[in-house]
Amino acid sequence: MLRQRVITALALLALLLPALWVASPLPFALLSLGLISAAGWEWARLNGIDASAGALVTGGLLALLCAASLSKLAQVGQTSGLWWLATACWLLGGGGVLARGPAAWSKLPSLIRWILGMAGLWLAWLAMAQARSIGTHFLLSVMCVVWTADIAAYFCGRAFGRRKLAPTISPGKSWEGVCGGVAGVLMLGLGWLWLESTLSLDSPSFFLLLRQRLGLGGLALSLLLLAGLSVIGDLFESLVKRAAGVKDSSGLLPGHGGVLDRVDALLPVLPAALALISL
Repeated sequence: MLRQRVITALALLALLLPALWVASPLPFALLSLGLISAAGWEWARLNGIDASAGALVTGGLLALLCAASLSKLAQVGQTSGLWWLATACWLLGGGGVLARGPAAWSKLPSLIRWILGMAGLWLAWLAMAQARSIGTHFLLSVMCVVWTADIAAYFCGRAFGRRKLAPTISPGKSWEGVCGGVAGVLMLGLGWLWLESTLSLDSPSFFLLLRQRLGLGGLALSLLLLAGLSVIGDLFESLVKRAAGVKDSSGLLPGHGGVLDRVDALLPVLPAALALISL
């Protein structure tokens, strides 16, 4: 299993890094379109659209919606109100769904669940494309917040985890793991700022922009918010999978599960990051 995970991760990096570092944002936008389309296909299958044609249509519609938005990115993507609305929906709506549990999610009409997923995936892709237009360094710094929170939470949870965070949704997660993830994100921010002061990069990082706008205290509070949102995104997808009775969103990424399994925590964090830098 570990060998399979490593091979898949290396293959993804071989596609992702060249597309991310070229001067034009278009290659990365097109690659991410393929991934978000696959995530839409997975979402449809997890939420009652069992027919293969229906799930494929969902993935295609999501790709078309994102592609249509690309030409309007400068107008739509720079609207800070859109990012704040998305963040509020994740905090209030996502928190409400988690509080009610998998059984309540299954009782929602399939159409409502389908619409919610399409909206969340579209907004996350739009935020990612907007972040890439700001700069590769900026986008990577936001994504590293999620990756660091996930890795630190995993190891701290394994070492110190005692109190379960959400046993009916994801029994493996603990409050100690969450605290470790938050600590990891705060350390990442400080380390990144130090490193950034010694290098010349294509764009300011998310951390630098927040420190310039809000100071170190505001940066710390913002990182706490993003770490919390990454947990909400992760738990939300776990809830949907539990309601559907499956372990992974699909088998598209051998050793990793599906695309949704890899991007779940990014879905609320990307719009929130753009909302925060608008302050």
